[in-house]
Amino acid sequence: MTTETQIKRINDLVSWLNKHRHAYYNLNQSNISDWEYDKRFDELKELEEDTGIVLSNSPTHTVGYPPVSSLAKVMHPIPLRSLDKEKQVSGLLTFIKNHNVLLMLKLDGLTTKLVYENGHLVEASTRGDGEVGEEITHNIPVFSNVPLEIPYKHRLVITGESFIPINDFKRLKDTLRDGNGSPYKNARNLAAGSVRSFSPDNCRGRCIHFMPFHVLEGLVEIPESDSRQRKLSRLNTFGFTPCPYISVIQPGLNEAQLSQHIQDLVTLAENRNLPIDGIVVMYDSLSFSKSCGYTGHHNKDGIAYKFEDETYETILRNIEWTPSRLGEIAPVAIFDTVNIDGCDVSRASLHNVSFIRKLELMPSCRILVSKRNMIIPHVEDNLDRGHYQDVTPPICPCCGGKTRIYSRKSSDGKIVSTLHCDNPDCESRLLKGFVHFVSKKAMNIRGLSSTTLDKFLSYGWLKIFTDIYHLDRHKEEIVAMDGFGEASYQNLWDSIEGSRNTTFERYLVAMDIPLIGSTASRLLAAVFSGDLDAFEKAALDGYDFTDIEGIGEILNRNIHTWFSIEENLKLWKELQTMMNFENALKTATNEGTTFAGKTVVATGKLDNFTRDGIHTKILELGGKPGSSVSKKTDFLIAGEKAGSKLEKAKSLGVTVLTEQEFLDMIA
Repeated sequence: MTTETQIKRINDLVSWLNKHRHAYYNLNQSNISDWEYDKRFDELKELEEDTGIVLSNSPTHTVGYPPVSSLAKVMHPIPLRSLDKEKQVSGLLTFIKNHNVLLMLKLDGLTTKLVYENGHLVEASTRGDGEVGEEITHNIPVFSNVPLEIPYKHRLVITGESFIPINDFKRLKDTLRDGNGSPYKNARNLAAGSVRSFSPDNCRGRCIHFMPFHVLEGLVEIPESDSRQRKLSRLNTFGFTPCPYISVIQPGLNEAQLSQHIQDLVTLAENRNLPIDGIVVMYDSLSFSKSCGYTGHHNKDGIAYKFEDETYETILRNIEWTPSRLGEIAPVAIFDTVNIDGCDVSRASLHNVSFIRKLELMPSCRILVSKRNMIIPHVEDNLDRGHYQDVTPPICPCCGGKTRIYSRKSSDGKIVSTLHCDNPDCESRLLKGFVHFVSKKAMNIRGLSSTTLDKFLSYGWLKIFTDIYHLDRHKEEIVAMDGFGEASYQNLWDSIEGSRNTTFERYLVAMDIPLIGSTASRLLAAVFSGDLDAFEKAALDGYDFTDIEGIGEILNRNIHTWFSIEENLKLWKELQTMMNFENALKTATNEGTTFAGKTVVATGKLDNFTRDGIHTKILELGGKPGSSVSKKTDFLIAGEKAGSKLEKAKSLGVTVLTEQEFLDMIA
């Protein structure tokens, strides 16, 4: 009998004996004779002695350790870091490049570490924060498939996932309750609570399974010990059931093949009732994996392909309404803190009135929150619908003026309602407008913090932006203020005077025309050669700004609307008389350069450029930085996690460059 056959027979015998033992002791049913039971019991015992493998639920050993009063802390000498995440198949291909990899199911459970010495399980612990976990050794004997003894006599440390199969959870969820007396909502919560319970009796019968996905220490003596796959495969001979994976040998993997591999794994998980929330891609070479390094959060030798953002239940405590500098009053959800991907999250934008009404959001309701694309906190759902009452404030929380709901049709035809304060003298709107005006990307005036500006506004020294350049009239009062003095005042005034030397781009950003930021201002500066008069004339004469690649219909409308307001036009002209303008653009003059006159879009995380930095570089090369991919796009610079723009560029036949290829071309 081969080792593989012996292990299968051990599993079959353990299952058969436990089934009849349960019937005899718990159901008072005797379905077989003692002779039949003893015969198989003896066979199991003989196989365990022959192979050196004893499973945690084997009836030949006493099941369960004594309960503990608390879970002891376990230090992880080799940190159990997480993995970075990706939501596009194209991003996985970028990560894989030309390396051999394992595509593995991302089981939805609790990461667990097992330590074996001289063939015996000596310690089990949770991942915890990656540096320190909790000891759960006492519960391992009631797991369904963990070997307590193995034939390998050297030190072996493995990590894997503890989980409850989907079919078992469906059976258990209606009979068990969590600490609040509510049914468990998912298998992961039940598995995590069971594994970390103080008494094995609480864990017993909950069908906790374990599948290893990595050998952390040991097996260095086997052939091809640098291969992750070889080490995982060797665990089969010790009685483990490694997490299912597909080995991909390069070169030649394309997106269609990778998508098919992922679907094959998903189908396998469905057939075997395995709870998953994604796919993991790991480099097969352990030496190469080590060379990839790590961050404080994750190792760089693998990446997790997430099917969807995980949601976390919490309680909505309040909705804060904050007027923006443009009059719209933005709602923000304040909820009980939840930890998502290592970050504490307690606030999330609620977007607009339509969003609140759609989810029927009210304080005290139970909500589900996520971090979309692992970045932006978002309220996904309301678990307590059916009792909605209007929560929009009738008056502005800042100035006390009446509010109104403004409805418009979005680009996809839906009606979107937003709350507004129409009082142009609303203190919050004025303050935020001044904060924007003095910011680094606008006039870059140091020393005018939000607190200082708020004081100056309250004293009546500031009503419009030009008043900043007359603050010397209030020198004595400013010097006498708390936190000021002669030196502080002089530093402030020097910064104000220095801001007079500005550029088309900074000036346009400072005017606060909705949707005009650094990128749009640079595009306009390039088209109008940094000439404010030419730009003003175009705005007043009905120029169609959508003819400029990267500028859409909404921004086109915003520009014309802003210049149609007399007070804005007066400020635009008067403030210019106080400035000295210089041309910040350093555009390439050589018409033969690769990027001259070309529309270039950058997407994803770049190692050598910020978002503004790459746009500036494109302009310096004579190109036109775009914000979206279209048929007019000539080049796409794709960084890490390029996402949907990369997909669209490929479908349109746009030339795609890596960041390094771009650097090589401009070197």
